[in-house]
Amino acid sequence: MEIVSVLRARLADKVGKERFELWFGQSTSIELVEDNLGVAAPSRFFRDFLRSSFREQIETAAFETLGRRPKLVFRIDESLPNPSKSEPAQPAVASNLQTIKLSEHTPDKAEPSVGKSASRTGKVAPRKFATLDGFIAGQANQMVVSVAGKAVEHPGHFSPLMFHGPTGVGKTHILEGIRTAARRRPGGPTAMYLTAEQFTTFFVDALRGSGLPSFRRKYRGVDILIIDDIQFFRGKRSTLVELHYTIDTLIREGRQVVLAADRPPSELEGLGAELITRIEGGMIAAIEPPDRATRLGIVAKLAKQSTVRIPQDVQEFIASRLTSHARELSGAICRLQATSEAFDRPVTLDMAEETLADMVRHSGRLVRLPDIQRAVCNNLGLEPESLQSARKAKTINHARMLAMWLARKHTRAALSEISTFFGRRSHSTVISAQRRVDGWIASETPSRLFEDTSTIDETIRRIEQSLLAG
Repeated sequence: MEIVSVLRARLADKVGKERFELWFGQSTSIELVEDNLGVAAPSRFFRDFLRSSFREQIETAAFETLGRRPKLVFRIDESLPNPSKSEPAQPAVASNLQTIKLSEHTPDKAEPSVGKSASRTGKVAPRKFATLDGFIAGQANQMVVSVAGKAVEHPGHFSPLMFHGPTGVGKTHILEGIRTAARRRPGGPTAMYLTAEQFTTFFVDALRGSGLPSFRRKYRGVDILIIDDIQFFRGKRSTLVELHYTIDTLIREGRQVVLAADRPPSELEGLGAELITRIEGGMIAAIEPPDRATRLGIVAKLAKQSTVRIPQDVQEFIASRLTSHARELSGAICRLQATSEAFDRPVTLDMAEETLADMVRHSGRLVRLPDIQRAVCNNLGLEPESLQSARKAKTINHARMLAMWLARKHTRAALSEISTFFGRRSHSTVISAQRRVDGWIASETPSRLFEDTSTIDETIRRIEQSLLAG
């Protein structure tokens, strides 16, 4: 309980006292059970809003408190007090998101569809879905857009097709874009998008009385079945069996299955070896976080669609200082627009620095590549620029591998950014470095790799402590 109290205090610092009291007061409970950090809310709306709006702050507060990143589990606990019988309204800045009409959310055909906002009954109003051409790929994610297009043009060619990546890199955008592209093609393939949670809910409802035959006709009868957040299926044995048969049926009939998760298949524990093997037999594409050039492109597009003018120097400030994910960039533009309209002030660099100060401070707490280089060199007694040099001495090479491993763990930098920063090496070098360090840790290799008497775990812990200390 003391640890949770400290975590809640850190979280309050990050989101602000008023927002914390509104969303994390008596209506929300937080508990730590082994490697899981549970966040419970009294309603579906409350839970979904916490997950979409505060996930990053909760993860950062947990890491700063525990020194590790527990698995976040958001759930509904109807015994918790609900602030209102009707669903609580979102804060003004959040609701202002709707005023920026982003092209990636261009309306699809005006027809009911199964999306993230679906109810238990599956009856939803038509809503806006993202488009593939609205996804700013950057150099690192060109293949992602290419294979997504192929899934629409030639359903079944890459099946199953799985996208994976951390929160906020655009997985749902790509999945919705595939669905939109399919439905816009004259005489094109039929496509259905839903989350793993919805698939589970509808399957359970079918078992309870709505009927398995109709459930199976619905989900095995489409040309393209798209399922988001498949890590949600972990441990759900009956649903996993149904999912496996559904995927097998679609693939056997030459149809397309598209999946997304927050990690690669090899790290999806609890889904069963057969399903993982089936997924790995298809096409797997990693979606990388946006690098600086891509962030600039995202900000420029958002600025163009804003109702207020966002000068170029402000766009560059946002792209340079907010580096976590695209949602953060969108939130910054929304806040600038809302502030400009509320106080009748033009958006300037001074105004942006003032308005976005708390967002920049939060982002500033995130570890950056120069921070990792400095911490590694300081702790291992190396020259500050040695990791970026072409030197191949064993001590420097091992330290560089460790730095790349830490970069993958503590930053959202794309592989291209990491490889360029540490000596313009290829993407495969970063992946290889990550595997090497994982091997050192698994075999408890002593830190003599770095001419150090500590164990590898102690060395990593010491470096991470200096990173957290700033």
